[in-house]
This record gives sequence, C-alpha cells and structure tokens, in this order.
Amino acid sequence: LYGALEVVQPSPVVTLNRAVAVSKVRGPQAALDLIEPLAPKLANYFHFYGVRGAFLMQLGRNDEARIAFDRAIALANTSAEAAHIRMHIDRLIRDNQPKAGEGSARQSVKTK
Repeated sequence: LYGALEVVQPSPVVTLNRAVAVSKVRGPQAALDLIEPLAPKLANYFHFYGVRGAFLMQLGRNDEARIAFDRAIALANTSAEAAHIRMHIDRLIRDNQPKAGEGSARQSVKTK
C-alpha cells in the first residue's frame, strides 16, 4: 500500500513509512537501504533518525545506532519524543553490557 501511496503522493516521509513496512517483510538492511538516500531531505526530521537508529540496532550496528538516536534526541520536538528515544539508548547500553561472568573467566589451555 505504501508503494501505491508513493505513486499517488510521493514524499520522503511516505518512503520512510514504507521502509518500516519493508523491514517487517524483508528485514532491516533492506529498509535501511531504502532510507539512506532520504538523508539529505530528512536531515532535520526527528523520525528519520529514530527509524534509522532502530534499523541499525536490529543489525547489531550499535555505535551507529547510538549516533542516530543521539541526533533524534537533538531534533525531538517534545519531551515524550526524547524519552522514547532514550528508551532505545538505554536498551542499547543494557544489551551491550557484559553478562555476569563474561570477561572474568579464563580458559585454560593444555599443552602436551
């Protein structure tokens, strides 16, 4: 349906919304490929960076996701928008922390 809407009423925002639907069907990389050309036109659009950050996070590209989320917060028009993005940043931080016991256990290597 978003493809049809793009024909009738093309706009970068319609394409951004289509990318969200595409991500559900074809995955986050396909969606990210769809929105990257929109960056110049949506450089000051909060939702562009929030969606971009979400796709990057799904791909495990967490440093890039954090940058996108930080930009979204800078462009947020309301405290609710900023809080929503902070929730994603908190999840990035939480998911990137070592689990209990990780990094402290040493493997012993036996030699003959």
